[in-house]
Amino acid sequence: MKTLIKTALCAITMVMCSTAVMAQSSNNKQQRISREELAQMQAGYISAQLALDDAVSKKFIATYTDYQKEVWEIGARPQHHRQQNLSDAEAEQTIKQRMERSEKIIALRKKYYNKYSQFLTQKQIQRVYELERQNRNRLAHKKSGIHRQHSKR
Repeated sequence: MKTLIKTALCAITMVMCSTAVMAQSSNNKQQRISREELAQMQAGYISAQLALDDAVSKKFIATYTDYQKEVWEIGARPQHHRQQNLSDAEAEQTIKQRMERSEKIIALRKKYYNKYSQFLTQKQIQRVYELERQNRNRLAHKKSGIHRQHSKR
């Protein structure tokens, strides 16, 4: 009888400990990383895909994260909701804001293209843009829930 009680207590203790550990690990997985960390991870991924040496990789990662910070300073893209109920003046203002943001993004892309040209080849720069677009699309799908639906199957 004593052995049965000891075994039951041991089993209960193990279940409680494993539940606590699993709860901690799931909380860690759900924590979001900062935008700076995300930019550095993306730059590291792109650098690895391009097979850059250490010196060029460091330059690229620093330059790419600077580019991302400047894009964030421009601000988020305006939301597309409420477009049906806009007056002409509001629609004009929205269009002008989007065009202004697009012009700022293009100016940044030109600026950083010139910086990339100092240490990357043209084919490498083209590949950077392709990988950046793939990452952006992947994150957009993940944010919209498409990625989550596929992973549950």
